[in-house]
Amino acid sequence: MTEPTAIGDLELAALVSSRICHDVINPISAIANGLELLDEEPDEAMREAAMDLIRKSTAQASAKLQFARLAFGAGGSAGAEIDLGDAESVARGFLEDDKTSLNWQLVRILLPKNRVKLLLNMLVVAATTIPRGGSITAEPIGEGAADGFRVTTTGTNARVPAAAPALLSATLEGSVDAHGIQPFYTGLLA
Repeated sequence: MTEPTAIGDLELAALVSSRICHDVINPISAIANGLELLDEEPDEAMREAAMDLIRKSTAQASAKLQFARLAFGAGGSAGAEIDLGDAESVARGFLEDDKTSLNWQLVRILLPKNRVKLLLNMLVVAATTIPRGGSITAEPIGEGAADGFRVTTTGTNARVPAAAPALLSATLEGSVDAHGIQPFYTGLLA
């Protein structure tokens, strides 16, 4: 039997950084394309369409970076807490679009940063189960010190990616790549 994957701190940082860059590159590229179109296009209607693309892409890039800051960042000093209202806001900005909705049923309270990071990363993993869109629900389970979260999805052709269970257990045999780092990191947080 093969030993579970051990991933070094530097490799983990590199793979998480790759994930963040992957999320942000599309809106940044769209902004660059919109600016290029503005430079070259004399037609006012096309210039307004380019400005609309730039506005939407800028908002999308900002939402993705705000999400990454909470989901992957240090979030302040050791023992820091994060407001679940802030987590909901960045999760909506990151996940919701014309195909995907977020049904947030958690109350606004302060929680330790690592619990909030776990929740946000659970939401990203959940989004991979509904590639054609659908609904993601975040709800509380348990009470008091034993409370936790349940994240569920519904959507057309909903499915759990084949490697996800092993990656979430953080005991995958073999290597972890940039595509698998999200569930692996989530498993580490858990």
